[in-house]
Amino acid sequence: MKYRLPAEFEKHNAVLIMFPHSDKEDFAPKLTAVQYEFVEFIKRISFSETCVVIVKDSKHKSLVYHLLLDACAKMDNIKYLQYAAYRVWMRDSGPIPVIDNDTQKPVYLDFNFNAWANYKPYKEDDKIPQIVADFMEKDVLQPIYNGKRVTLEGGAIDVNGSGTLLCTEECLMDNNIQVRNADYTKKDYENVFEQYFGVTNVIWLGCGIAGDDTHGHVDDFCRFVNKNTVVVCKESDKNDVNYFAMQDNHSRLKDAKLEDGSPLNVVEIPLPRPVFYKGNRLPASYANFLITEKSVLVPIYQDVNDAKALTVLQSVFPDREVIGVSASNIIWGRGSLHCLSHELL
Repeated sequence: MKYRLPAEFEKHNAVLIMFPHSDKEDFAPKLTAVQYEFVEFIKRISFSETCVVIVKDSKHKSLVYHLLLDACAKMDNIKYLQYAAYRVWMRDSGPIPVIDNDTQKPVYLDFNFNAWANYKPYKEDDKIPQIVADFMEKDVLQPIYNGKRVTLEGGAIDVNGSGTLLCTEECLMDNNIQVRNADYTKKDYENVFEQYFGVTNVIWLGCGIAGDDTHGHVDDFCRFVNKNTVVVCKESDKNDVNYFAMQDNHSRLKDAKLEDGSPLNVVEIPLPRPVFYKGNRLPASYANFLITEKSVLVPIYQDVNDAKALTVLQSVFPDREVIGVSASNIIWGRGSLHCLSHELL
């Protein structure tokens, strides 16, 4: 196969972040509080590896620089890219780096981004992969299938780097709600995954968690932590809207096989208690963590289950430090740490 998508727990060179600059969209009216949570997140990344921070302009760069300086971030590990993008969710609008198996060099995949078929505007965000690739001096490839550019977000998939991929039917197979690629079958997606990610084995899960306005991204509830192990969220309250969806996903994972036919090791982590804003459920989850070179940065919510989740995650990441990072304000934007970031090769 031509390309391979490495797992997040494999070595990478940097992490991409965009610093919020407007209170008109995702984080109103908590922009200032959100910015301080971003600062802590970026600081923690900088302790482990390079962080490429997208800023709007020189004035915005100065603000971010001084916030990080005051927070004692490792400034030598922070690079700035000026570009006036709209939304901060780099997992979805940013490039997906793969390895060219012939040259062993990174190629940045530039999938079509249409704001989860749910929001406008998004044209400036769709340009981010090319902007980042130019900054990192990498080649760019736009995935094409059946003559059309493929629409896909990074949060819709998770891989073990050895040939197995996780995704959900809710996100990719619904032909009525937030449709990414009209009339795609599972086989069509599997062909795309094989062609551009080197994936030979797809584990189709059901629905995502409540409050997720992406309509079922897998990175909100199920993630690979090594080549044969996933963590999956568990909801213990039978009256909670997430209960039956997570039960179904757990059942599917228990029956699933890896690319070599071996069973999948499944580890459960709790969900935090429900988080609401203006009566709407938010997708608070501990599975939306970012794996860096030395650490695992886990969103926490001042919840009784924070410590439980961190303990479970430390047990499955014995060689990395598991660190809780406050996301109580970030979650107002309906995403968390993993959604905000993307590893770069």
